[in-house]
Amino acid sequence: MTTPWSRRAFLAACSGSAVALGLGAAPPAFAAPDEFAALRTRWRTLILGEGFDPGAEPFASRLADLGRTARRYLAAMAPATGSLWPDLPYADADPDTDQESFTYSGNMSTSHTRLSTLAQAYAQPGTGLTGDPALRDAVVTGLGHLHDDVYNAHQPPYGNWWSWQIGAPQALLDTCVLMYDALSAEQIAGCTAAVDHFVPDSAVADYTGTSTGANRVDLCRVLALRGVVGADAAKVALARDALSPVFPYVTSGDGLHADGSFIQHTWVPYTGSYGAVFLGGLGMLFALLAGSSWEVTDENRQIVFDSVEKAWAPFLHNGLVMDGVAGRAISRGLSATDPQAIQQDDHLRGHPVLASVLLLGHGASAAENARWRGLVKGWMRRDTYSPPLADPVLSLPSLARLSDVDKDPAVAAVPEPTGHRLFPAMARATHRRPGWAASLSMAGKRIAYYECGNGENLRGWHTGAGMLYWWGDTFAGGQYSDAFWPTVDPYRLPGTTVSRRLLADGAGGDWGAARPDVNWVGGATDGERAAVGQYLKGLQSTLVAKKSWFFLDDAVVCLGAGITCADGTAVETTVENRNLGSAGDAPFTVDGRVEPVAHPWSETLTGTGWAHIGGHGGYVFPGGATVRALRDARDGSWSSINTGGSPTVLSRTYLTMYVDHGTDPVNASYAYLLMPGASAARTRARAAERDWLTVLANTDDQQGVSVRPLGFTGVNFWFGGTVGTLTASDPCSVLISEKDDGTAVLAVSDPMLMRTGLTLTWRRPVAAVTSAPATVVSATTGRSLTLTFGDLRGTAGVSQRITVRLG
Repeated sequence: MTTPWSRRAFLAACSGSAVALGLGAAPPAFAAPDEFAALRTRWRTLILGEGFDPGAEPFASRLADLGRTARRYLAAMAPATGSLWPDLPYADADPDTDQESFTYSGNMSTSHTRLSTLAQAYAQPGTGLTGDPALRDAVVTGLGHLHDDVYNAHQPPYGNWWSWQIGAPQALLDTCVLMYDALSAEQIAGCTAAVDHFVPDSAVADYTGTSTGANRVDLCRVLALRGVVGADAAKVALARDALSPVFPYVTSGDGLHADGSFIQHTWVPYTGSYGAVFLGGLGMLFALLAGSSWEVTDENRQIVFDSVEKAWAPFLHNGLVMDGVAGRAISRGLSATDPQAIQQDDHLRGHPVLASVLLLGHGASAAENARWRGLVKGWMRRDTYSPPLADPVLSLPSLARLSDVDKDPAVAAVPEPTGHRLFPAMARATHRRPGWAASLSMAGKRIAYYECGNGENLRGWHTGAGMLYWWGDTFAGGQYSDAFWPTVDPYRLPGTTVSRRLLADGAGGDWGAARPDVNWVGGATDGERAAVGQYLKGLQSTLVAKKSWFFLDDAVVCLGAGITCADGTAVETTVENRNLGSAGDAPFTVDGRVEPVAHPWSETLTGTGWAHIGGHGGYVFPGGATVRALRDARDGSWSSINTGGSPTVLSRTYLTMYVDHGTDPVNASYAYLLMPGASAARTRARAAERDWLTVLANTDDQQGVSVRPLGFTGVNFWFGGTVGTLTASDPCSVLISEKDDGTAVLAVSDPMLMRTGLTLTWRRPVAAVTSAPATVVSATTGRSLTLTFGDLRGTAGVSQRITVRLG
C-alpha cells in the first residue's frame, strides 16, 4: 500500500506535469484555471511526503507516533482568552521586546505549529486519526480561535519578530493547505489577511536587516504560500522575485560567500543551522514552483546548486553537520516544556540537510543529482551512531526521500573525500583524511566569538577561541552529540587557549555582538594540507596569543606563542577534553605507562613525550612538556546553557589534558601533535621520530614547521621576517608542498585582507614557475625563488596557488 499522495496522484493533480518535482524533463506549465489548486496539491505532497508504504517501517511507527502526539494535543486543547493550550499562554500584559515577550510570542507561534501537527495527523494515513471528523473540527476551531484572539489583521506584534513573520504564518499556511476543503472562503480570507498584516510586501522590499539569507527564504515561503492559499498571483510572483537577492555571492554579511562560507546575523557562521533552513527552503520553493507560471528561472540559482558541495558537504561527516557552524543551535538539547521531546544534536541537525540535498537535486542537472544521491547514500550508510532512517524527529517527507535513495540499487555510496577546505570569510576550516575528519573554529574582526540570543547558548564564550573538533570514521560519532555541551567545562574546550576569568552567562551580548579586534585570522591551503593561524584576544579579557595549526596527512601540529594575560587568573591551553560517555573507562597511556581508570583522578605529567586515549587517538609533545591530566565526571543540564532547556541533571566522564600557563603569563607557549585514530604504538613511534617534525619558529612574530618526509613547510608570518628558508616582507601565511616528481606547490594568503603588496623569497633552487595567479606581478627563479605580489586585498583571504619546477 502506498500513501494517497502517491507520485501518480500528485502528477495527475499537477495538470499532467511530466515530473512534478523536476525529477525528469522540465515540467510543462500548469493549466491556468487549475494552477492554484495544483500548487496546493503539490505543497500538500511536499509537506506530507510521497511514495512510501504507511504500513511498513520506519513509516508505520512514525505515523503511529504522530497519531499519539495529535491525541495528546487534542486532549489538552482548551480555547480560552490568551491561550489555545494552557501550557502555551500568549497574552502579554506588557507587550514589548523583552525576554518575557519573546516567550509569549514563541508560545503563539508554537500554538500554530501544534495545529499544523493535528492537521498532518488528519491528512496522513496510518495515524489512527486519518480523516477523523472530530479532529477536523478541532483544527478549524483552533484556527478560528487563534485568529480571533491573537493572529489577526488588528493585532500589533510583540516579542520576537520571527514568531509573527515566519514561525506562525508558515505553520498557519501549511494548516490551511491541509484543511483547505474544510475551511470557508471567509476563514481563508481571515487567515490571509492576518498574514498580509504581519508579512506585508514591504518585508521583502529591501535586502537588509531581518530580510536576508535564510530569513529571506523563509519570508518568501510565507509569501508564496499566502499567494497559493489566497489565489493571489501577485503574491506568488513577489515571492519568486524576492528570492533573487539570495543567489549571488556576497562579500560581507549574510548569505553565501565565494569561498563556501555561509553567514547569518552578519557575524555568525551558520551553515549547519540557518544555512540548513536556507537550503531546505529553496529546495521546497524550487519544487513548488517548477513548471508553473512562477517557476524560479534566475540563472544565479546555479550558485545554490554549486554550493551543495562547496558550502554544505565540507561540514557534513557521516550524517552529522559539524557544530562549529551551528551557532546557538548547539545548546538546543532536551526541552523544559516538552519532556517527551527528543534531544537535538549534530546528527539530528544533519539528517534534514541530507534530505534537502536530495530535494534540491530534483531541480539540478542530471549529473549533479546523481552525484548528490551518491553522497547522501554514503553519509547515511556511515552514520552508525544515529542511523538517519531511525531518526525520531525527521519529517516524513525527509524520511521518504532518504529511504528512497537508500533502497535504490543504482546509487553507489560515495566515500568521504580527503583534503582541506579553508573558509576565510567565516574563520572556519575542515580537514579530512582517511579514517578521520577535523574542524576548526576561530574568531576575528569579521566573525563573532560566539552567538547567544533568546536565552540560548549562554556559555559558548570560547567556541571561537581555536576550538578543534574531530571525529573518527568508525568511532567517536557521538563525541559532541552525547550531552557534550551541557556537561563539558566551557573554559576547557579542546584546542582553545583561555583565561579562567569568570564570565557571566551571555557575556559580550546577544546576536554575535562581541568580536575581537584582530585582523590576522585565516591561513593558506593547497587543498590537501594547510597552515592556519589565529591572533587570539580573549573575550572580556586581557589575554592575547598567537595560535597556529598545521593540518597534515595523519596529524595536526598545534603551536601557541606570545600567550600573555593580566587578568589575575590562570591561563590554560586545552590539548584535549574527550567525552568518554557515562562509563568513562577508556584507557589512558602516558609514555607507555597506563594511568588509573578510576575517577576522579588527576596528575601533573612532567617531561611528557606522548599520550594516548584508547579508542580515540594519540598526542605527541615535541621535546617534552608538562601537562596536567584529569579524568572526572561532570554534571550539567541543558537549562544551564539554554533557558528553554531541561533542568534534568546529566553526567558524563571526560579525559582532559591541558597546559597550565600559570597566572598572568608573559610570552608563554605550547607545542603538540594531535593524531586522530592513531594506536598507542603509532603514537609512541611518532614521538621517537625526532627528525620527523622541525619547529622552525614558535614566537609572537612567526610560527612555522617543516616535515621533511612530507616535503612540507608551513609558516604563519604574524610580522614580516625570516623563518628557515622563507622570508616575507609583510604578514602572510605560506605553505609549501614539495612533490616526488620534482615540482612544488606554494600557497600564499593575506589573512588580514590588508596587503597592497608582498614579497616572498624561498631560498631553494627553482627552475621555472609553471603557473601563477594574476596577483603575482613578478617571479624570479634560479638559486632561489622570489615572488612579488600586487594588491591582495581583493582575494578575500583565499590562497594564491603557485606551481614551480624545482632546480
